[in-house]
Amino acid sequence: MSEDLKRQAAAMALTNLRPGMRLGLGTGSTARHFVDLLGEKVAAGFDCICVPTSEVTARQALSLNIPLSDLETLDRLDLTVDGADEIDPDLNLIKGAGGALLREKIVAAASDAMVVIADDSKLVPALGPRFPLPIEVNRFGLGATQRAVADVMARHGAQGPLRLRETAPGSPYVTDGGHLLLDAFFGRISQPEALSRDLLDIAGVVQHGLFLKMCKTAYVATPDGVRTLTSGTN
Repeated sequence: MSEDLKRQAAAMALTNLRPGMRLGLGTGSTARHFVDLLGEKVAAGFDCICVPTSEVTARQALSLNIPLSDLETLDRLDLTVDGADEIDPDLNLIKGAGGALLREKIVAAASDAMVVIADDSKLVPALGPRFPLPIEVNRFGLGATQRAVADVMARHGAQGPLRLRETAPGSPYVTDGGHLLLDAFFGRISQPEALSRDLLDIAGVVQHGLFLKMCKTAYVATPDGVRTLTSGTN
């Protein structure tokens, strides 16, 4: 999928903006286009205040003079615009390939609405077949947490392995919050709500990349243009 089509999806998300909005800014290749386009609007005088979901997005926004704040200062956000790794027909998502899932979920949960922008390769009939599920975990007790996650995977019929994400052999990926990431290869996830509960019951699990019933609208770039998908109507 070309970057131009991703940018078209990002441009569609701009139609949701109103002056004075409090916005959550997502992380990833498609969200990056939205931040660029928002920067152009801010340069032209658009008024907004934004909370970034990663240090990478914060640096990009600051370079474009987009006003930033945080969730200590702002109690609620009007809208979050973010990408996704997988999108099912009910607009449930898998997110976290970019390593920002914890902050992304906190920001989305603090928002009145979440809009997703993506290309059509991210559409799936059910979550799990194309991307592993990222699980953010505490460094302490990593081995015990891995074993507990593996047990949950077995109960849910996972079809693939569980791997510690690394930036290089022997060098684990570290999130902005100082945590580690496990990538769990499930294949088709038949009971995402139950899986969510089971993972969050593990003491060492901080959060996971299942974003369930959080997205209301998705703008999906296709070779024939941008499709608008709405929760409950697909």
